[in-house]
Amino acid sequence: MTWQDQQLPAQHRPVKSGGVGVLLVNLGTPDAPDARSVRRYLAEFLSDPRVIEIPKIAWQPILRGIILNTRPKKSAEAYAQVWTEKGSPLAAITAEQAELLQHRLGDAARVSWAMRYGSPTIGDELQRLMDAGCERILLAPLYPQYCAASTATVVDKAADKLREMRWQPALRTLPAYHDDPAYIAALASDLGAQLDALDFAPELLLLSFHGMPRRTLELGDPYHCQCQKTARLLEEALARPTLRVRTTFQSRFGRAEWLGPATDAVLEEEAKVGTKRLAIAAPGFAADCLETLEELAIRGREQFIEAGGQQFAALSCLNAGAAGMDMLEVLARRELAGWI
Repeated sequence: MTWQDQQLPAQHRPVKSGGVGVLLVNLGTPDAPDARSVRRYLAEFLSDPRVIEIPKIAWQPILRGIILNTRPKKSAEAYAQVWTEKGSPLAAITAEQAELLQHRLGDAARVSWAMRYGSPTIGDELQRLMDAGCERILLAPLYPQYCAASTATVVDKAADKLREMRWQPALRTLPAYHDDPAYIAALASDLGAQLDALDFAPELLLLSFHGMPRRTLELGDPYHCQCQKTARLLEEALARPTLRVRTTFQSRFGRAEWLGPATDAVLEEEAKVGTKRLAIAAPGFAADCLETLEELAIRGREQFIEAGGQQFAALSCLNAGAAGMDMLEVLARRELAGWI
C-alpha cells in the first residue's frame, strides 16, 4: 500500500490546490490623507534599503529625527488634493485593474492586487491566493522599466513571505516590459487619443519618468536606458513629426545627484524660451497617483504657467482603460503560458 492509498487522519485539515493566481503589485500609498498615515507609509518606504542605499546607522537618525517629523504634513496636504471617494487613486485604480483582468481571464486564474508599501500587503495577498488553492502564482510588478528600487524590492518582499511558508507556491515574475510591442502600442493608442481630444495643439510632449539617483545607473540598473528606449519607441509609434518630444525625470529627493534633466526644471526652461503649449505624460506609471495627479497635473501646471507658458495638459496614465487592459491581458497570458 502506498501513502496515497492510506486513509487521511481525521484531524487532517482540508486544503485547496491546483489553482493559478496573478498578483498585481504597485508601489504603495498611505491609508488616508493625514499626517499620521503618511508618516507610517513613509517610514516603511524610506526604510527599504533598496530605496535608500545608505547604511542604516547613518540614515535612520536622519529619517526618524528630521524627515518623519517634517515631511508627513506637507505630503498629507498633497494627498488630500487628489484623494477620491474610493480612497487613494493608486489603490482604487490598481483594484480596478485587478477586477477587469479577472473578468478577462475568467476561471483560468484568480487575480488579486497588493502594494509594496502600505496595504494590502504582498505577503497577505500571496497567502490568500495560496489559501484559495493557487499553487502557481504570477507576481506582476506594474513597473514597465526595471529598477532595483521598484521591481527588485517587490521580489524581495515576496521572498520574505515565501521564507516563512511551509508550503510554498511556484512563483513566476513578470519581467520589465519597457519595449514590449503591446506596451508601446497601448501607450501610442491611449496618448494619441488624449492628444487628439485636447482643445489646443501642443508644441511639446514631455515624457516624465520617475527619477532615480544617478548612482543607480552607475551601479548597473538598466532603468535609465529602458526609460530612454520607451520614449524613443513611443515617439516613433506616435508618428507626429510636428510634435517635439523630450524625456525628463521627476520626484527628486535629497541632495544626491539624480537622473536628469529634471521635469520641473524643464517645465520652467521651456516656458522661458517661448514654448506656449505643452502636454505632459508619465509612461512609466501604470496608474495615476500622487506623482502624476499632484506633482505633474497641479504643480507642473503652476510652474509652466508662472514661467510664461499658456496652455498645459497633463495626460492620464493607462489606468484601467481599454488600451491598458488589453496590454495587461497580453502580458499576463504570455507569462502564464503552460499554466493556463
